[in-house]
Formats: sequence, C-alpha cells, structure tokens
Amino acid sequence: MDERVKEQDIRLGTMLFTMVEPHRGHEVEYNRWYERDHFYAGCMIGAYTFAGRRFVATRELKQLRQPAGPNPITPDPMAGSYLALYWILAGHHDDWNRWAVDQVKWLHGNGRMFPHRDHIHTLLYRYRWSAPREPDGVPAELALDHDYPGLAVVVGQRSPDVDAAAVEAWYRAELLPELMGAGSPVSLCITFSPLPLLGDAPSDVPRSEAAEDRFLQLYFLDQEPASVWEQTMADHGAALEKSGVASLLFCSPFVPTVVGTDTYTDRLW
Repeated sequence: MDERVKEQDIRLGTMLFTMVEPHRGHEVEYNRWYERDHFYAGCMIGAYTFAGRRFVATRELKQLRQPAGPNPITPDPMAGSYLALYWILAGHHDDWNRWAVDQVKWLHGNGRMFPHRDHIHTLLYRYRWSAPREPDGVPAELALDHDYPGLAVVVGQRSPDVDAAAVEAWYRAELLPELMGAGSPVSLCITFSPLPLLGDAPSDVPRSEAAEDRFLQLYFLDQEPASVWEQTMADHGAALEKSGVASLLFCSPFVPTVVGTDTYTDRLW
C-alpha cells in the first residue's frame, strides 16, 4: 500500500454525544425536525464534523438498561429514547466547539429549534482508544458509516486511586478478549473521556458533569442488540464490580434510526 494512504489525516479526535427525550405526543414531529433539519444545520454542515449517526432505544431496549433505576446519566432509565453521535476531526475540537455553540444560538434566534424535548445527557467526549474484533477490522473513524445494526453504550466510573491506563489494561487483557472473541457479535469497542461544554452553550442543554474519573464506551454490534444482549452486555456491570477497577453507571442498547421514516416513533414508551 502507498505510504501516503497509510498515513491518513482523517483521525477521530472528539465526539458529541447527545441523548434526548421527545415529549409525549411530539415524537413524530421531533423525529422529523431532528432528521430533516437539526442533524444537518446543528452539526453536519460545520467544518471538521466528518461523520454522524442517529440511534433510538425502543421501550423493549430500554427495559434492558442497567441499572434498572435512576443513575447519574438519566434519572429515569426509560428516558433518553434518541441518541445522536458526531465525530470531530482530531486537532480541531476548539474550532468546532466554538462554531457549534454559535450555530445553535443562531438557530435559536431564527426559530429553528424544537421546544418539545428534553436533553437527557449531552456532552463532549475525547477519543482515547479503540479495539476492533479483527486486527484489520473497521476503524473507529468509519464506525458511524458502517451500518452496524446495533450499538451498546457503557458509562463507567473508575475506582478511587485507579487511573485510566489501568482501566484500559483490564479491558484489553481481561474483558475484551472473551467478549470480542471469534464469532462474537461485538465488532468494535471505542472508548472516550468526558470534556466540558463551553460556558456560553445554550441554557436548554443541562450542564452534565464532565467527571474526570468517568469513561464512555461504544460497542458496535453485528446483530440487533436484543438478540445478543445476554451473551454480550448483560454481565458488564458485574464484571466491572468484580475487577475492582471501575463501576457501571449506565449501559443501554440502541438501534440505528431508519432514515427518512418515522419507524420506532410508536415504540418509545
């Protein structure tokens, strides 16, 4: 392979993670506004945004969430139906962040926002490391464009006096080899650490705590999550607790939205 192809400049740097709950009775309207306007006008048209994807958690999928009760990510495990992820080019986070806040303010001022929804967890995250199932598997940069049929989101918190390197070492040596072994439906794990929002970000976005001891992981699945949840993610929290390196704050399955349709809007609650 040509060395110029090997040394790519398209690298994942940071992510915008935004999990939102539409108000009941406005789910179709919300879905169409976000898909047909805000997905593009709020993020994708910005410089350095190189990928984006929307996901949804139906009531059946939310019933698989852990823990079953309130947690630091969502006070109600049945809230947070829609998730949007955006990849930001490495080395340009500050430029993108400034543009994004200014752009959303402009959208507010021009009547382009949607009032009938609540931000459940919206935060910026820095890319740390990834682990594909195959040595030459799908890279993190292409994950949102690969059409994976399922996604699992894990948010964990490191134990006192345990650093990020120790958590990564445990995942790579203990959990991931078994979870992502031959024949596993788990294709790719991507790990992030939280970043703060800008101080002048719009007030409708709650100031989620960018706790330094937390991490967020995205597990991309080759199968629909409900069909493989028991063999993949159901014991994740117990494994973390047993390891002593971290504890589970939130774990949830999602499926990609069906672009151009209102599929799943009648299955949120």
